[in-house]
Amino acid sequence: MAARPETARKILLYWMDAAVMLMGVMFVVITVIYLVDGRISTLNAVAVLVCLVGCFSLFPSLLRDAYEARPRPTPKLVAAGAFAAVAVALVPRRPLEGVPGWLEIGVLWLSIAALYLPLAVTLCLGAAVVALVSGYAIAVTGEPWLRVLLPETLSAVLLTAAMLVWRWIWWTIRDAHDGKEAKARLAVSEERLRFARDLHDLLGHSLSVITLKSELAAKLATKDAGRAAAEMAQVHRLAGESLAEVQQAVHGYQVLDLDEELAGARVALEAAGARCLIEARTDGLSPAARTLLAWAVREGTTNVLKHSAATRCAITIDGGVLEMVNDGVDGRPSTSGSGLRGLSERLATAGGSFSARPTPAGEFLLRAAVPA
Repeated sequence: MAARPETARKILLYWMDAAVMLMGVMFVVITVIYLVDGRISTLNAVAVLVCLVGCFSLFPSLLRDAYEARPRPTPKLVAAGAFAAVAVALVPRRPLEGVPGWLEIGVLWLSIAALYLPLAVTLCLGAAVVALVSGYAIAVTGEPWLRVLLPETLSAVLLTAAMLVWRWIWWTIRDAHDGKEAKARLAVSEERLRFARDLHDLLGHSLSVITLKSELAAKLATKDAGRAAAEMAQVHRLAGESLAEVQQAVHGYQVLDLDEELAGARVALEAAGARCLIEARTDGLSPAARTLLAWAVREGTTNVLKHSAATRCAITIDGGVLEMVNDGVDGRPSTSGSGLRGLSERLATAGGSFSARPTPAGEFLLRAAVPA
């Protein structure tokens, strides 16, 4: 689970890298077309190619910096803008019909700059960039202003919005994962505090009395052997009672509720992106059988979350037999971890059976049977 936000981040960044590189290839092809058709000189074409290399070598780094936080504008951003401005300045005076120009380089730089700037500054900068690029293109090409301004404005709005939305998606995934981890840590801390409080309540008074009576018995040993023996007998009785209370408390921590574990499994699996189907017929099961099946559900859910990429998990319980089937088999040989081995031993000791293996249908089946 911990790796999933990082995987989402890589997918988003790689997707954007691919889109940016595709645009870079498109601009290179357009430059070659203009050169072959005589729209620009060889010197201008070389200058444009240099600017393209400069822009598109800086864009991936700028995207990665902006995905961690909203950084301040950096020299890399300014340098990329300078390359884009030079490329736009070399727009041919006689554009080729049907072939887009490279005015979009300025719009692409604007969309990346928006990741570094507040919204108000982005709007002002966007209006300035669109006005300058469109005005320059109209001046050097003689195109009608409406034919240039409207497409450039639409491109600027859509591309900038897409960049901001993709980063917002990543931030949402990251914050959700951080929230889940914080919630899990809080739950562990609360459980530790509860356990510490219970142990203090159980043992605090008994150990204090045992300490006092032991000291008294030591003092009476040389003066009143009979009374000292009586005090030690009480110490022995208190120690036995304390031990029984601790064993009872630990046993209480080991008892799981089957319905709670099924509900928890559904929440955990659906939070991990796996659809969970549960069909449980638990009427007539003894408390011991319910506890064993609850352990099986917990360990099976942990196994799915840690060792698979499941999108669907079906849990059925009928007649004391639990089956968990998921579609997250990754093709590697199946190995039993310590959790599954411990569950197998627990079930075998109680007279049940356990198995966990891939199925011929390409799924993974965990099966646990307990005496009803």
